[in-house]
Amino acid sequence: MKKILSLALCLLLLVAFAMTASAELPNFLDLKVGEDYTDITADITVLNHRTDLKDTKFPEYIAAFKELYPNVTVTIDTITDYAEDSLTRLTGGNWGDIMMIPALDKDELPNFFIPYGEVDTLSEKYNFIDAWMWDGLAYGMPSTGNAQGIVYNKKVFEQAGITELPKTPDEFIAALKAIKENTDAIPLYTNYAAGWTMGAWDAYLGASANGNGEYLNQVIIHEKDPFSDRGDGTGPYAVYKILYDAAAEKLIEDDYTTTDWEGCKGMINQGQIGCMVLGSWAFSQMVEAGPNGDDIGYMSFPITVDGKQYASGGADYSFGISKDITEDEQIASMLFVKWFTEQSGFAYSEGGVPIDKSGEYPALYAAFDGIDIIPDTPALAGEETYLADLNAESELRFNNGGDAKVQEIVEHGFNGTKSFDDIMADWNARWSDAQDYLGIEVNE
Repeated sequence: MKKILSLALCLLLLVAFAMTASAELPNFLDLKVGEDYTDITADITVLNHRTDLKDTKFPEYIAAFKELYPNVTVTIDTITDYAEDSLTRLTGGNWGDIMMIPALDKDELPNFFIPYGEVDTLSEKYNFIDAWMWDGLAYGMPSTGNAQGIVYNKKVFEQAGITELPKTPDEFIAALKAIKENTDAIPLYTNYAAGWTMGAWDAYLGASANGNGEYLNQVIIHEKDPFSDRGDGTGPYAVYKILYDAAAEKLIEDDYTTTDWEGCKGMINQGQIGCMVLGSWAFSQMVEAGPNGDDIGYMSFPITVDGKQYASGGADYSFGISKDITEDEQIASMLFVKWFTEQSGFAYSEGGVPIDKSGEYPALYAAFDGIDIIPDTPALAGEETYLADLNAESELRFNNGGDAKVQEIVEHGFNGTKSFDDIMADWNARWSDAQDYLGIEVNE
């Protein structure tokens, strides 16, 4: 009897071992798209923010992928208010197999997603792979990369008499005034009403404003009063003062509360808008919004640090693969993400920095010649949650859904209800209180 029980126990252990072994996923780097797992069968759903591509380019991408994997069915599920609604879907578990990772505390990544591998290894082949890193592992694969700058209409700038792209805040405001005086275009379109578009201003806090990739994740968390005026047109103060001054000088929409995100694309294409502060991901949308795509240009953010301009670079939304789906669904999802990253051409067609380091940069970056594109350096070990903690405690939420604070800059500037220095003093106080509450060391 004991022998029978022992034999049964051994069989159970062998089955358990086999199940464990079979559950081990392939190495993402070693996957050969179009060669490996060509007979895999799975239905996968991709939760995505690009509503504009759902019925245009996405069907083309899916058809191309299906030629390689005929038994994999890919469904694209898009959300208009992605930043907000995707978090609700994520926490509710109703989001599918792959999603564009929303603003999430990084220590929560293992609760929802599988890792692609070690960041140190993946970074040899891919750009911005540390965007969603936790404990040395990459949980997100960027769909494309962005360089942070300003999309503008070259013809409007020419009509305004602007012969050189502005490189400082003062030069930029002067250019907006020239547009207002010499053309019928709206100098700076804020996209206030969309809300999420205002969060784009937070993306310039790193290298664009400081020439330092370590600033956002390592420096500002320990900095005393980071929103104070440095007196040299650099740093966070200078970034947001551009927006405040443009609103105060009435160099924006006559009624900022009625802006139209979809409509603005055609407006800038037709020369009704001078420029918009958006990541490079927006460039191709403006080009394709009308017959005047050649008039659309992209320039660096107008801040110069010690005589040189820099551009913050980083990942756009990144693909995360669910940890709660079947092994075949996870493998099919990995194949789709790898194909999308390396073979779809998405990053190039969308005017993005290629994720595969061997990829070609689109022509839109011509104006970035001589400008270093610098990604944000990850947080120091042991400080991975500091920025998220400060964001939450201060309620400023930089690069993490803090659109309302930027909208308030427009409101106060346009209506003259609060000075810019008072706004920055409030931000400094909230940041300082958060540092104190969280016990974060402050460098005097």
